[in-house]
Amino acid sequence: MILTNCAACAAPLAHNAPRCVRCKVRYCNRTCQMDHWRRGHKQICKEIHRGGNAEKYHADKKYKEAVAVAVKKCAADTKGHTCYICTEAVHWKTKEGLVRMCACRGTSGFAHVSCLAEQAKILCDEAEKNNLGLKAINKKLERWYACGLCEQYYHGVVYCALGWACWKTYVGRPETDTARRMAISVLALGLFDARQYKDALSVQEAELSMLRRIGAAEENILVAQGNLANTYQNIGRNEDALRMRKIVYSRTLRLHGEEYVGTLVAANNCAAVLAELKRFPEAKALLRKVIPVAQRVFGQSHEGTFKMRWIYARALCEDAGATLDDLNEAVTTLEDIERTARRVLGGAHPTTMGIERSLQNSRAELRDAMASREI
Repeated sequence: MILTNCAACAAPLAHNAPRCVRCKVRYCNRTCQMDHWRRGHKQICKEIHRGGNAEKYHADKKYKEAVAVAVKKCAADTKGHTCYICTEAVHWKTKEGLVRMCACRGTSGFAHVSCLAEQAKILCDEAEKNNLGLKAINKKLERWYACGLCEQYYHGVVYCALGWACWKTYVGRPETDTARRMAISVLALGLFDARQYKDALSVQEAELSMLRRIGAAEENILVAQGNLANTYQNIGRNEDALRMRKIVYSRTLRLHGEEYVGTLVAANNCAAVLAELKRFPEAKALLRKVIPVAQRVFGQSHEGTFKMRWIYARALCEDAGATLDDLNEAVTTLEDIERTARRVLGGAHPTTMGIERSLQNSRAELRDAMASREI
């Protein structure tokens, strides 16, 4: 996590909380600061200051830990290979091993995290130095989270390590700086992709607070809120996730209208959480409104349409008050989308397989309901 808690008592802190004058470690108040000083901060304060102050020092430490995890995780894949950037098996300076980070064939799929980070930094520095404009700079910033050759996004522990590399590179810049704003987002997404949800949550909450503080565009705030909702769901905080999903959906609808792709995605996400919370009447009401729009915008054979109709069928079937007509409609809907999904996505696709499981469950529910009526 980034430093959003008091170093002495671990209480959450505001961004302008009191800091150590020398190393910028943050505290609730002077009492916590003096207590931390007595408990050992006195011995390492100068070291933290020499390391670039608290945030940079902490990011360097977390980066090294993340690189070690990524190298260990990739060890079986990288054995016998060399870095496509520096052509060495072991990095000359950091002594780190290799990672497998993308879908590149041959030797191009192997590199040191340090080499990938240095390459991304050089490209971004050149774009800034030559005043290439925001669009060009944003394109260069993609190198922190996507391969420049195959263009595949990095994933898992490699993404996490590069997230820390990106954050430690730009953390010293002002909050309004484009690269710094991107860096906190890359770090949050890297932690999430590595399933470090608790740390991701801390970073995402800090990011959202920062965006509001600096008056960022509403589009950027909505993206941050959507990412935060994903994390809430993954740690089981579904009520918080639903609150955030509703905000994202309503504001996206207001900004762009009902036929905007982002509005439809936000509606589907909202319905999915409602179904997870077993608030089936609300889920069905929302989906009855947006499914016709999705069919018009996406078409009948789009994965987005499949997912909406899938959630709707589940809501029909799993509702405790489901009637025989509801169960029949659920089975008919799932049979229709399962057949189309199998043709469009293939039988092994996760969405197709999920629809098939729901169809089997719905058929079983319908059989049981019909049997109980006969009795």
